[in-house]
Amino acid sequence: MICLQPATRHNRWRDSETGMTIRDADISRLIKDLNSWSLRKVPEDTKLALANARDRETSETARKTLNMMLTSAKLAEERDSFVCSDSGVPVFFVRIGTKADWDANIKSAIRLGFEELVETIDPPILQHVTNPLTLERGYAGKDMPIVTYDLIEDADYLEITCSPKALGSGRWAAMELFTFPSLETIENYILDVAIKAGSQHCPPVVMGIGIGGTFDYCAKMAKEATLRPLGTVNDDPTLAAMEQRLFDAVNALGFGPMGTGGDTTVLGVHANYAAGHGFTPVAVCFNCWINRRTRARIYSDGRVERIE
Repeated sequence: MICLQPATRHNRWRDSETGMTIRDADISRLIKDLNSWSLRKVPEDTKLALANARDRETSETARKTLNMMLTSAKLAEERDSFVCSDSGVPVFFVRIGTKADWDANIKSAIRLGFEELVETIDPPILQHVTNPLTLERGYAGKDMPIVTYDLIEDADYLEITCSPKALGSGRWAAMELFTFPSLETIENYILDVAIKAGSQHCPPVVMGIGIGGTFDYCAKMAKEATLRPLGTVNDDPTLAAMEQRLFDAVNALGFGPMGTGGDTTVLGVHANYAAGHGFTPVAVCFNCWINRRTRARIYSDGRVERIE
């Protein structure tokens, strides 16, 4: 495996036989690496948010817990080991540039990449993929890995984000449908979801919120919102104000890091919305404190750029 560094723009994985078109093998190799990277490194923005939260904390126990998290992140990088034993299930977001030159069966290539990861990764990952009808567990299953797709206009690359979903944060996602709700109604519901989750999702978490659209699109927005870098401000002033209110309210609940109490239950609240009908779905989901997220681009000319 060729390990790329963040923002490396001129690395090539190709040989003379692959030409200048994105192929199945290119995608499979990137999938394997993205998933492996995501298990071993806490994103830089998340480490910074944890450090800032530690410095603001008024609870000594919470400060110690946040320090343990930062130490765990540091040691995982130094030892090339997993940050957490729950490797989750593989989840990928694929954005296809409308000007990209590709000749690949993308979903099959993604599945093959994960299969190769299972066979070669050290240490091995546990069998978390579960059949919901039989509860049989393994590494493969119907529609696994989970992949969603979108387009990027005028781009000549494929951008792939890996964000494995583990049990703690995945279990407490929720959605409700309202009819012409006020902002107060929406925010009260989101706060109720946070209260119900308590500290069972391994806080401090990142909250992703989707508002509007349709049932399925709302959930997609919520998950994609968790991928937004921490510390960024929402472009929409209404949502920016909502995010700040919810950030303050959730942290005021006092659950604290891993339920130890304190001022830090959430590292960021990220919301998005879409126009819809009078019925308004509201979806809430979480990423645990590790906030697994890796992303890279494969360009049509052979360059591979690791974004995070």
